[in-house]
Amino acid sequence: MGKTSLAIRLAHRASHRFPHGQFFVNLRGYDAGPPLEPATALERFLRALGVPGPALPTGLDERAELYRSLLADKQVLVVVDNAATAGQARPLLPGAAGCLTVVTSRHRLSGLAVRDGARRITLGMLNEQESSDLITTATRGYRTGDDPAQIAELARLCAHLPLALRIAAERAATHPMLTLSELTAQLRDESTLWEALSSPDQEEADAVRTVFAWSYRTLPPPAASLFRLLGLHPGPDFSVHAAAALAGQEVRHSSGLLDLLAGAHLIEPTSADRYQFHDLLRAYATDQAHQEESLEEQHAALKRVANWYLHTADAAGAAVQTLAPSVLPPEQPRLERALVFKGRQDALSWYQAEQTNLLAITRATAQAGLDEIAWQLPATLQGLHSIRNAFDVWQAMARVGLEAAQRLGDQRAQALMHNTLGIAGKDSRQLAQAAEHHQAALDLRTALGDHAGVAESANGLGLVHRLRRELDASRTRLEQALAFYQQHGPYQWTGVALYNLAYVAADLTEHQQAANLARQALAIFHETGADHYLRVDARLVLARLARDAGHYAQAEEHIAEAVALLDHTSSPALEALLHLEQAAQRREQGRHDQALEAYWACETLQRSVGNRTGQAMAYDGIGQTLRSLGRLPEAIDFHTLAVRILRDLAQPWDLAQALIHLADTHTDNDQPEQACQHRTEAVTLLGPFSDPHATTLRQRLQELISE
Repeated sequence: MGKTSLAIRLAHRASHRFPHGQFFVNLRGYDAGPPLEPATALERFLRALGVPGPALPTGLDERAELYRSLLADKQVLVVVDNAATAGQARPLLPGAAGCLTVVTSRHRLSGLAVRDGARRITLGMLNEQESSDLITTATRGYRTGDDPAQIAELARLCAHLPLALRIAAERAATHPMLTLSELTAQLRDESTLWEALSSPDQEEADAVRTVFAWSYRTLPPPAASLFRLLGLHPGPDFSVHAAAALAGQEVRHSSGLLDLLAGAHLIEPTSADRYQFHDLLRAYATDQAHQEESLEEQHAALKRVANWYLHTADAAGAAVQTLAPSVLPPEQPRLERALVFKGRQDALSWYQAEQTNLLAITRATAQAGLDEIAWQLPATLQGLHSIRNAFDVWQAMARVGLEAAQRLGDQRAQALMHNTLGIAGKDSRQLAQAAEHHQAALDLRTALGDHAGVAESANGLGLVHRLRRELDASRTRLEQALAFYQQHGPYQWTGVALYNLAYVAADLTEHQQAANLARQALAIFHETGADHYLRVDARLVLARLARDAGHYAQAEEHIAEAVALLDHTSSPALEALLHLEQAAQRREQGRHDQALEAYWACETLQRSVGNRTGQAMAYDGIGQTLRSLGRLPEAIDFHTLAVRILRDLAQPWDLAQALIHLADTHTDNDQPEQACQHRTEAVTLLGPFSDPHATTLRQRLQELISE
């Protein structure tokens, strides 16, 4: 007992010895709901260490390896709370000599001692004096003249357990006119009403449950009802608004009741308007809900809070983008209690705070047979997931939603879930998985005669094909999408398909066609007042085309227009692409210092969003610039770094480009053997690509190799 308090106290006292940071995670190994997976805990740690979403490895072992490598030369303190098994805690051990990990558990976790060299510290009971002191301290200023023997008796009835002692002390402090003998008599009577919790130590468990019941039975009926219903909330914490939705109450009324419950130590505040349970109290509250609420009311409470999350998520999605329509039926009235957001950042902050709860709610609705909400929620959250690159939660929710849609036999919903899984796969560069899901969505939508859905899936497949540099297949799919949008709308999507096709045309060196498509897209976005971020891509295509034609003044005009638009989007990914194009313009004009500055700005932003391909392209550009300056050894280093990254990512086209630049630099540095080796590899990599640019490159390389 007192494990968490002791660990946190130690962490605060020792924090000065760990200058690179302190980490805390509650693994929830003893909660009524599912424990926190080590992979999810590692995601949080890696994000705290500056690893952005797209750069997060997908597997547990890979995340653990990255975590340990990032802490290899660091001094950090890690507190891992409530681990149920050694396996749950082991991936979170840094492994560096300068780090310390403190693990709390109700079990001995012998594996950590045997395999990992952990030193076990067993916490015993508080003794009688310590228990009495805790009660005396907690009631000081509220009671006077209590008999020490009566205080000791109250402590004994609480089994000297800190949580029970705090609740009992709060009861004594709020009833100063009752003598301790009266309070202890009530507690003795209460102990006969409840069966003991399942526990290795039956006496302690019985005491805990008795104290909970003793405190719970003194609550006013509205507070007791809310306490029970909160036990049905599936997430690790809850906001005032979620609690109000769960109980079907006004927020102001629920806020007062939550204050009352927190004052009785039955819940714990975590911020201004958020609360959580101790895991034993959560189990008790859930048990009371099962005993005192009918199955119908339990189901209704879960449905109320799930609907609140759904409609609030819908409002948050609308606040961050306007392109994707709501998946909620238009005839479905908006939930009055749903939150309203002031803007994009307000909505993203809510999403960040509720991310774990959103996954828990999705799983709970699926388990409760609320399958329609179980697929609507992940479909609604797609845009928010995409902005935050929350791939683990995104894909986990979508898989639950897909299973729910399959149980319903709802093929439209299944297609939506396959579509969101396809987008998640594309954004995380799991391109094979992305293609499978987009194809599944396309097949379903084709069978249904859902032409708008077919267009959306075709557009998604077209983007995946382009990332694979399957340019003919990409164009075919994107033209299929464009044909539908031109005939049926929505008009903004016509613009999206046009600028996607402009990129493909540029890749195929069809410069005039690409420019025409990009200008058509811009005209549509201007006419419809589309979100500003949609216009940036079209401007980037035009800037690239002008640069390729040597029209640098025109290229800079397009970049300036894009920069002005970017002020409204706050998108680091788009800003990075702007810097990359800007750097290429400056390099080709011989403005080398400015080019290096822009490349480094691009590298920083690409690293912040986890785009390792983008980082490699920035390094490759730095190498090209240094080569132009005659700084050949430095240029070779940067090209080599780009090659290493792209080889790890299995990006054959981009890897071939970097190898070509590396070979050219080796040639300038009078190293023909290395140059020949890199060109030979590039020719092999370019083999599967049949577009004109790839063909020209292969021919040039083969000529150079044969010289």
